[in-house]
Amino acid sequence: MQIRLSTDTDTDALAAIWRASVRATHDFLSAAHYRELDVLVARHYLPATRVWVVEDAAGLARGFLGLSGAHVDALFIDPASRAQGAGRRLLHHAQGIAGRLSVDVNEQNLQAVGFYRHMGFALTGRSPTDDAGRPYPLLHMRQE
Repeated sequence: MQIRLSTDTDTDALAAIWRASVRATHDFLSAAHYRELDVLVARHYLPATRVWVVEDAAGLARGFLGLSGAHVDALFIDPASRAQGAGRRLLHHAQGIAGRLSVDVNEQNLQAVGFYRHMGFALTGRSPTDDAGRPYPLLHMRQE
C-alpha cells in the first residue's frame, strides 16, 4: 500500500469510498442527513481539500484521511479493504506528520470507536450532537 496526497482527479473515487463506507458503518443516519452529508463531502469537502489517499498494489484508492493540524477530520476505508491495514497505515502516516492525534467519532459508529481505542485513542469528552447540530453524539478522543 502506498500513501499520497489526493489530486483533483480523485474526487469521484473518494466520494464513492465515502458512500460505501458510510453505508457500511453509519446505519444510524437518517436518509435526509445522509443526502445532506453526501453533498457536503462530494461537492465541497473533497474537491476543496487535499486528503491522504491509501492505494493498493494496483494503484486503486482504498481509503482516505483528512487532517487539520493534529486533528483527524475524516478517515474512510472502502469496506472491501477493511481489516487489511489501510486505516492503520493512514493513521501512522498522519501521526508522523502531526504527532499525537485527536479525532471526533460518532458514538453510534461502534466499529470506528473500537478501531480508535485499539489504535491508542482515549475518550476526552462527548458532545450530544454533531458539529452541525444533528442528533448524532460525538466522542472526542486523543491518542495517549
